[in-house]
Amino acid sequence: MRDFICPKCGQHLAFENSVCLSCRSPLGFSLDDMTLLVIASGEESSQAGFVDSDKYELCANLHLAECNWLVEKNPVRRLCTSCVLTRTRPNDADTKALVAFAEAEKAKRRLIAELSELTLPIVGRDEDPDFGLAFDLLSSEYEKVFTGHENGVITLDLAEGDDVHREQLRIAMDEPYRTLLGHFRHEIGHYYYYRLVSTSQDRTERFRELYGDAEADYQAALDRHYQNGPPADWEENYVSSYATMHPAEDWAETFAHYLHIRDTLDTAAAFSIAPAAATFERKVLGPSGFDQVIDMWLPLAWSLNMINRSMGKQDLYPFVLPAAVLEKMRFIHSIVEGTTLTGDSEQILGA
Repeated sequence: MRDFICPKCGQHLAFENSVCLSCRSPLGFSLDDMTLLVIASGEESSQAGFVDSDKYELCANLHLAECNWLVEKNPVRRLCTSCVLTRTRPNDADTKALVAFAEAEKAKRRLIAELSELTLPIVGRDEDPDFGLAFDLLSSEYEKVFTGHENGVITLDLAEGDDVHREQLRIAMDEPYRTLLGHFRHEIGHYYYYRLVSTSQDRTERFRELYGDAEADYQAALDRHYQNGPPADWEENYVSSYATMHPAEDWAETFAHYLHIRDTLDTAAAFSIAPAAATFERKVLGPSGFDQVIDMWLPLAWSLNMINRSMGKQDLYPFVLPAAVLEKMRFIHSIVEGTTLTGDSEQILGA
């Protein structure tokens, strides 16, 4: 995520700002411009970095989900590119779940912004009713909710937004890292397997070489994982213990880490902590591109971990990337770098 500056007064802004805390100008995030713009009227709206309040307004989920994304004005208030992907949410009477819903949508907007920066295809249910991308954000307080992906639909248990609940699960599952954004990045990995890998014979064959058989019995693998745990030497070939469970989970875990790395590098570059070449808009293409990404990432991750330790906190990135994981991630990088918003638009085959 880049560093945002108020076009009117030059104040530094956060991705979530809907008002500049310095000059009090109303702001909205433009996904097309990948920046925060001032919402103004009259002659002021014609300046660079400003949009006309007669033509643009904030998403209809401004209050419900604290959404600060711009939409074109319409007689019926519209949802933004991120919010419109949410198929199911808590009902208006469930005030507790709605608080968690807003937190989940905040994380989802970061996900959608990064996917757009990487020019990965986002095909919604309106375009592809059977396998298009959609989100069911549900509360497990009164019913069972299983976070996961099926046929393009990503389901998230909103209890993951509760710090205590999430930390208890993290410890119980012996996970070094567990966040809302991490869940979204993992589940979107499943979505992109079906949209970008399973539709290509060459990619499917390469996937099998690196990860294994994606069609292997999932329930049997799940039972085996929770009965026996990961292999003793799993750290040599997998990015996490959960990745050992099934080739599909290995892909999703590795995909999530690729997104962690790209977005964190982009943010670090915006604040001059990493080289400018790390930003999305300065893509390093070709066979050497992935090597340069990793060459920038490893010292950055080490330094961020040391900074966290200086503050008495756990490592920011508590993972090791062995050679086998880097080769799996290189495959993901080659797919991401070779994809555009108009390319690889084949129909998803199924889940």
